[in-house]
Amino acid sequence: MSIKIVIVDDHQIMREGLCSMLAQEPGFAVVGDASNGRDALELVEKTHPDVVIMDINMPDMNGTEATRRIVEKFPTIRVVALSMYSEKTFVTAMLKAGASGYLLKDCSKNEIVDAIKTVADNKSYLCPDITGIIIEDYVLHSASDTPSAVTQLTNKEREVLQLIAEGHTSKEIALHLNIATKTVESHRLNIMSKLEIHSIAELTKFAIRHGITCLDI
Repeated sequence: MSIKIVIVDDHQIMREGLCSMLAQEPGFAVVGDASNGRDALELVEKTHPDVVIMDINMPDMNGTEATRRIVEKFPTIRVVALSMYSEKTFVTAMLKAGASGYLLKDCSKNEIVDAIKTVADNKSYLCPDITGIIIEDYVLHSASDTPSAVTQLTNKEREVLQLIAEGHTSKEIALHLNIATKTVESHRLNIMSKLEIHSIAELTKFAIRHGITCLDI
C-alpha cells in the first residue's frame, strides 16, 4: 500500500518540485498540495494522507498552527516540517505542535524519502543539523518546562495574531475569517491581556519571536 502524501508550501515552484520528485518514488502517492496552512486543513480533511510535508512560515495560517490542528483532529497523520529555518524557536514550536519530523530545505532527496518512510512507520525523524537543538530543549530542559505564552491563546486568537502581525486591519481580518470586526477587536484585546502586551508593534515582535510569522512573509 502506498504512503499518501500532501505537500504544503507557499512557493509554487517548491510544491511542484516536491510533488514531481516524490510522485516518482515507488510506494509514494502524492494526493494533493496546498499553499498555506488553512488550505492544508481542508485538503487533509478531503484526502486523509499518511504524511504531510509542511513548510512553516506561510501567509494566512502558518505551518505550526496548521500542524497543531491536523494532529489534534487526526492523530494518526504524521507531519514533517520542511523549512529553511534551523533556529530553536521554529524547531521547538513545530515539534511541540506535534510534528514527527523536521528537515531543512537544503536536504537531499534521499533524506526526504527516508524521513517520510520513518514517520509513516510511526517513528520520529530529525535532521542531523538540528539534533543539538532538540537535545538541549527536550532532554536537558524537559523537567523544568513550563507552558509557553503562545499556549495561553486559543486557536482563533493565534490566527488573529498572525494576521495582525502581517499588517492586516481589523476589517480585513474580519472579512478573511468571516467574523465581525468587533469580534476581531475583542480577540485583539484578549491577546494583549493574556500576553501583557500593549501595542501592535509589541504584538508583531512577539509573533516573530515565537515563530508565528516572520519578516520575510
